[in-house]
Amino acid sequence: MRKLYFLLPGTDGKFACGGLWAELKTVHLVQQICSAEVVTYRQREKGKLFLDDLLKESKLDDVIFVISWGFDIAKLVIKLKPYNVVYHAHSAGYNFRLPGSIPIIAVSRNTMGYWGQQSPNSLIYYLPNQISNEFQNLHLQRDIDVLVQVRKSSEYLIKELIPALQQQCQVCVVDSYIEDLPRLFNRAKIYLYDSAEYWAQQRVSEGFGLQPMEALACGCRVFSSVNGGLSDYLDPGFNCYKIAGYSKEYDIQRIMKLLNSPVSFTLSEQFFLEHRTENIIKRLQIILEQINEFFDHKVHYPANIKGLSRRRIVKLLTQRIYGKLKKKYF
Repeated sequence: MRKLYFLLPGTDGKFACGGLWAELKTVHLVQQICSAEVVTYRQREKGKLFLDDLLKESKLDDVIFVISWGFDIAKLVIKLKPYNVVYHAHSAGYNFRLPGSIPIIAVSRNTMGYWGQQSPNSLIYYLPNQISNEFQNLHLQRDIDVLVQVRKSSEYLIKELIPALQQQCQVCVVDSYIEDLPRLFNRAKIYLYDSAEYWAQQRVSEGFGLQPMEALACGCRVFSSVNGGLSDYLDPGFNCYKIAGYSKEYDIQRIMKLLNSPVSFTLSEQFFLEHRTENIIKRLQIILEQINEFFDHKVHYPANIKGLSRRRIVKLLTQRIYGKLKKKYF
């Protein structure tokens, strides 16, 4: 297989976020199948390759560049046009299109559906994010009634719901990096997550939403929004509850009812198997084999399927309207 270079703007400081950790996890998983390495392109980092230096080399036919940082994709596609490129798609909604020469690996079915419409001539694969085995129910004493992380939370959640809940139960509000998140989830009875407002401001979608699934794996009850990739696995009324449901009073009523219920909550491990390491590696093996076959084919054959450009959509729509008018009046 070709070597994979995972392109990241940087791996620390201002670039630290869930998407970065997910991408670094993917690099580690790929390294169990073939050669893979992180390459930075905005900031130089000790011990890591830098993209501009790498592109000065002449022998890059047998490598694949994996791009993923949404806001940089359009520029990277132009810069890497002569090379083999794969887009690892997390969030959707960025204002760019991709040619059929770039395969797409989507982290959620929601994102896969978006690119299935936007790039119908691209190879598209589904590779869910990994949920590490450390996220599991340890059956600890749960001394936190309600847990919420400030980052990505809505104004309603932080300024209205949480203050009201603090008058009735034990609430833990986290506004910093947590080293042992699995243990914290194991201490909490209910986890609140409301990211729809955050992503609406970013004008892109929730790519996957790891935290609610990690909380579920640890035995937490989850109240969450179901925007973007969250809709892949959250099922309100069955494995979670929809937050911001009509009124603050109704949210409080449902949360307090759950806290006062003696019924324990545990989802079957079968629910998480799709996201565990063993399944991810199996899917990666198949996806990487097919992508390598595609790049072998691409060397000898040009693209010859018409794309779904804006101009072509207008043309097809015009032809359709003309056809209807012709049939009706002529």
